Amino acid sequence: MSLAKELLDNFNKLPIDSQKEVIDFVMFLSQKEQKKLEKIMDDIIENNKEALEELGK
Repeated sequence: MSLAKELLDNFNKLPIDSQKEVIDFVMFLSQKEQKKLEKIMDDIIENNKEALEELGK
């Protein structure tokens, strides 16, 4: 069984309130990942600021 199918099968067995909690948790994880990516990009920009400024000339 694929991961998506297993997740969906289990999700559909939950009561609505629990499904909402799962959705909230997934949104939390998505936001957490987005913040990680933003931090990585900020670090890359900061670590390469001089080179980026030179390229911008």
